[in-house]
Amino acid sequence: MKHTLAVLVENKSGVLSRVASLFSRRGYNIDSLAVGVTEDPEISRMTIVVQGDDQVLEQVTKQLNKLVDVIKVSDIGVDDAVERELALIKVSADVTARAEIIQIANIFRARIVDVSPKSVTVEVTGDEGKIDAIEKLLRQFGIKEMVRTGKIALVRGSKKV
Repeated sequence: MKHTLAVLVENKSGVLSRVASLFSRRGYNIDSLAVGVTEDPEISRMTIVVQGDDQVLEQVTKQLNKLVDVIKVSDIGVDDAVERELALIKVSADVTARAEIIQIANIFRARIVDVSPKSVTVEVTGDEGKIDAIEKLLRQFGIKEMVRTGKIALVRGSKKV
């Protein structure tokens, strides 16, 4: 089972390294990690996706809370959150394939952000399934390069982490 954790930390150097080391020492794999500053420039937010049962989640949460720079750890339930990923996909595209690639991008509400004589770069945002689906369709043209962010998430409604 995948769990999405929102971890508020002090915005200073070395914090990301300490958090990543905690996971490494315990033998837990991070499926996804996204970090950015919050509305308060002194606080950063880490969105971490970790796989495991409730016991793993409890252990990870306890260990994170022991770190000095960690302010708060919250488990964001899938039903209670708005989640997104971003991907940039550079696809081989000659003149004959370009129209079909653009059509696929339009179906997924993706954007063409760069065009060259031999390639097209597509930007797509959405949940994991949407990114996986457009990637699968674009593979037939030949993916030259792809980069994908980690998941980011916010709790729905007026609640906050």
